[in-house]
Amino acid sequence: MVEHGKLPGEYNIVAKDEYDLFDHQVPVEEFEEMLRENDVPDELCVVGLDDVFGDNDAVNELSAVMDRRANGLENRDPLPTVQFAVEGSFQRRQRDFELQAGNDFHRLSRIFGPQIDRRSSEWLTAPF
Repeated sequence: MVEHGKLPGEYNIVAKDEYDLFDHQVPVEEFEEMLRENDVPDELCVVGLDDVFGDNDAVNELSAVMDRRANGLENRDPLPTVQFAVEGSFQRRQRDFELQAGNDFHRLSRIFGPQIDRRSSEWLTAPF
């Protein structure tokens, strides 16, 4: 049985205070570097995603790096488990999800693409 918030083979986007997080936690910039170097560990928690949304170039760069490395992550054995721990809550907006951080709303599809699934009220997943 897969533990909630820790589904291998997909990005797990979780509310920081709602699920157990992996001990190995890195900021978004370090995760990007891991992707570029094809050096993503089997279990990883990425923090600071909410801060990235303030910079359109950072959002575009993160999305592009994640997209370029998707096949490499999908073909690993074992599949890695990558959490994105965020502060805030998730809101459904038509066919998309938004991260509500304070009074700000950020479309998650800008980084994770349109195939985001809700697993619970505080846990979303998106394919690599």
